Parts: sequence; structure tokens; C-alpha cells
Amino acid sequence: MRLSHLKFHFENSLKDKFPSTEIMSFFHILTEEYLGMQRIDIALKPNIEISKVDETRFNEALHRLKDHEPIQYIIGKTEFFGREFLVNKNVLIPRPETEELVSWIISDSKNSEKQLKILDIGTGSGCIPISLKKELKNTSVFSYDVSSEALLIAKRNAKLNAAEVIFQKLNILETDSLDDNFDVIVSNPPYVRELEKKEMHQNVLVHEPELALYVKDDDALIFYKKITEIAGNCLNAGGNLYFEINQYLSEETKLLVEQFGFEAELKKDIFGNYRMLKAIKK
Repeated sequence: MRLSHLKFHFENSLKDKFPSTEIMSFFHILTEEYLGMQRIDIALKPNIEISKVDETRFNEALHRLKDHEPIQYIIGKTEFFGREFLVNKNVLIPRPETEELVSWIISDSKNSEKQLKILDIGTGSGCIPISLKKELKNTSVFSYDVSSEALLIAKRNAKLNAAEVIFQKLNILETDSLDDNFDVIVSNPPYVRELEKKEMHQNVLVHEPELALYVKDDDALIFYKKITEIAGNCLNAGGNLYFEINQYLSEETKLLVEQFGFEAELKKDIFGNYRMLKAIKK
């Protein structure tokens, strides 16, 4: 099959599922991943022959895309903060707003004269602690997750990015205290309520891990309460607690944190939604 025929087949197979611009985005990602071809190559070499092996790979990807599986899971990787991260169904695909949270922490911490001790709770792919370790050289970084499968991916990503992060399996909801103190604690915990599922895209609902996404409607701030309580005991004086938050519960989250004696500040993402919170230990 020629490349031009493959492109036509790809577009035609997905036209009832996705907008044309998104279909072409998928196609360019896959041609780069499977064929090592850039967009200019596709335009200049439409008659190049595609091997049976590569044709099969594209057809398998088509089948998964029709099932609304995220393209990042199909190719097994994504980009976060300018670095490559491996992802699969056991970890969330890192979001742009999480990059903004990491940027906030870096901005606040980069001029520190002391060696900072950072803890990330609920690491998933490891994108937060690995990025912080790479950007803030004078740091010790630790990270927890309840999922053994997620920790395997996080450790592979730390090795891939040559980042020294200490990972540990821990259920934060079953933890009353930590054995160490930290200067920065950061978490992007589950915060999507069941009632908000109707707003979620099919690719998230069906394919991304529920464990990392959802909380009960009647206890939506369960992770924020627990982590703030623990942070009150293990943050060093003047230390900072950072959260990615549910935009619909921003004020409630801020009030919760303040009830534990923190000074809290909300921050909007690039879309104008309150998606981040910083709390300073008095």
C-alpha cells in the first residue's frame, strides 16, 4: 500500500468519529512513530510503499482509536515539560494544567539557598517529581503512590529521564503521619466527582484509570483533607503545600486548607479556571 492510500484509508475510517484536524493529528503522530516520517516527508513522498508490518500497525491503531483509546496509550508515551514520559492504562495522561502547577513550584523554589526536600503524593507516571528533580537541581525528591503498576511506570520514567527520585508504595488515606519532614509537598489527587462524569470525554471515561480520577460526590475533598492534615505535621516551617484542584470546588478546597492553619492562594490556569492552590504553613 502506498502512503497516499494509507492516508486516505485512515481519514475515511475515522471521519465519523473525529474532526478532520484531529484525524490528521493522529496520522502525523503515528507516521512519525511507526515510519519515522515528518509532515514534510508525507507531502513529498506520497507514493512511498508501506510494508505489510507497518500497515498492520496502522490498522491496529485505527481499531483502538475507533474505541476512543487515547493516542498517547497507543504509542505508549507522551511529552510533559519538554521531556518524554512512558504512559499506559495504569497511569493518567499528564495534562497541561499539571505543567502549570510544576511551573509554579519551580518559580517559587528556584532561588532557594537550602537543599529542598520535596514530596509528591499520588505520582502516577512520575511526571511531577521527575520534572521537579530535573529543573531544581538542589533537591531531594520523594514520591508515593498506592498503585504498584503506576510505580513501575514512574520508576521507568525516572530512569528514562535520568532523575533520582525515591518512590514508595503508600496509601495516603490509611496513613496518619510520615517519618520525615519536607519543604514542599505537592499532590494531584483524584478529584472528579461522579456527578461530573457526564462532562468527561469517552477516551477518559473508558480508558484512563478510575483509581486516579474519581471520588464520591459526598466526600469529594477526602484526599485534600488527609494530605493537608499530614502536611500540617511534616512540613517544615515556611514550607509550601501545592495542589491541583477541581475548578468547581476551588473555594471549598481553599477553606478546607485554611481550617488547618495554612494561608492559601488560588491560581488560575491558562483557560481562566482555578485549578491550582498553594498553602503556606504559618
